[in-house]
Amino acid sequence: MESADQTQQQTHEGTHEHDHEFDVRTLLSWSAPGRPFTKKGRQFYLSVILILLLFEVILFLFSQYELMLVLVALTFLSLVLSSVPPHNFHYKITTEGIKVEDYFYIWSELYDFYFKVIDGTDVLIIRTQAFLPGELKISLGDITREHVRKILVRYLPYREYVHPTFMEKSADWLAHNFPLDKS
Repeated sequence: MESADQTQQQTHEGTHEHDHEFDVRTLLSWSAPGRPFTKKGRQFYLSVILILLLFEVILFLFSQYELMLVLVALTFLSLVLSSVPPHNFHYKITTEGIKVEDYFYIWSELYDFYFKVIDGTDVLIIRTQAFLPGELKISLGDITREHVRKILVRYLPYREYVHPTFMEKSADWLAHNFPLDKS
């Protein structure tokens, strides 16, 4: 009788140990700004407005009125995003995936990851399997790259270097040769 109770207890304990294997655990959690942000100076806003006016004149000469409106709208959006600091997002890395605010990405939806410095801020970039969103750009805040890398490398491939695309190279060249703000 005693051996049957012990066997039943061992089976019951084994079940609990097996259940804990599939529990979702939080591996890392932090808060950081939703996007890299640096305060822009007056020179930046004047340069953007002058470039807008130049393009508006060219588009007016070719009677592209709808495109003129689109350009004004996009410029307005970029100026607002440049002047309004982002609020803090809550990020969480779990055994099942990554949570950004209220949206959860499971590991099978993600492809690989790497780090990049954008506007002086360390950013974790995670590429997704799906075309949209394509990339998750997560500000690290006070968390170190090495700490995040040690956790993520168990679930996703790490890329030490990712070749910049033509658009990224072009944007870097323009920013370097025609700065909008004095640094």
